[in-house]
Amino acid sequence: QVQLVESGGGLVQAGGSLRLSCAATGSIFRFNTMGWYRQAPGKQRELVARIGTVGYPDYADSVKGRFTISRDNAKNTVALQMSDLKSEDTAVYYCNKYPAANYWGQGTQVTVSS
Repeated sequence: QVQLVESGGGLVQAGGSLRLSCAATGSIFRFNTMGWYRQAPGKQRELVARIGTVGYPDYADSVKGRFTISRDNAKNTVALQMSDLKSEDTAVYYCNKYPAANYWGQGTQVTVSS
């Protein structure tokens, strides 16, 4: 059974930081590029960052320099360190492989107050 479990979201003031974590089952994590996605109210889900099996992170322009993606292959986890958060970062954040599979976890809400 595939599982994607995101955690770490919350309410933070603009300029603050949060660290998101995702635990994935081996079948989706192993051998796949992993990504963090987000969906803001009324908007389509978008890719925020991705990381290959041995590194080589890549970021959307909107978060470059503020977010850092990392993965722990021994623990099947992927993290997203977010700093200098802005109100436009408010969204539900999800992890999934890249390209995304057609199933999603429950996500974790990030709300940035200005």
